[in-house]
Amino acid sequence: MYAVIKTGGKQYRVQQGDVIYVEKLDAQEGDAVNFDVLMLGDEGNVTIGAPVVEGAKVEGKVVGQVKSAKVVVFKYKAKKNERKKQGHRQPYTKVEITAVQG
Repeated sequence: MYAVIKTGGKQYRVQQGDVIYVEKLDAQEGDAVNFDVLMLGDEGNVTIGAPVVEGAKVEGKVVGQVKSAKVVVFKYKAKKNERKKQGHRQPYTKVEITAVQG
């Protein structure tokens, strides 16, 4: 059984045992989290919610808070000696899907 969930403005296709990286959640390592289910699928049977599937839920466990690889942003203006270098590391939450119910 698989499900399509929505969190952080993005959609993810998950099934039990998957480990996904989602936009940072306000949760500690080891906490349980629940997600809205937009679509639920099983061998040939698909249930689409409007906007969510009633009675379905996806449970997960927070494995940790991580950051992505550094992205370097370098801006400059030609012939003006203007340069600006910035770095950014996007924070993510690593979540293991423990159950898909529906």
